[in-house]
Amino acid sequence: MPRFVILEHDYPDQYWDFLLEAGDHLRAWKLRESPEKLTNGENIEAEIAPNHRLIYLDYEGPISNGRGAVKRFDQGLFKWLEENDGKVTVEISGKKVIGTFKLPA
Repeated sequence: MPRFVILEHDYPDQYWDFLLEAGDHLRAWKLRESPEKLTNGENIEAEIAPNHRLIYLDYEGPISNGRGAVKRFDQGLFKWLEENDGKVTVEISGKKVIGTFKLPA
């Protein structure tokens, strides 16, 4: 199963990177609210972000060019369930976040 990670990012303001392994890159979304508030079965309010490099699955620390730092909030495995009607549906199995969620496609 592919891996996911949620990274807390402190620059330029606090947000969370929601990253899903997709072959040779990570599909990325920006969460403005703490992922602690995620509830199984809900649509996640997120902004599509540029793809990230796979290194971020295991990385914590400063980001180049003075763009703050990232700290791991959660990680684990996930399953792609569906992608249609402008939504990506995934089943997440992390240490803190568990359930089925929909993200914008």
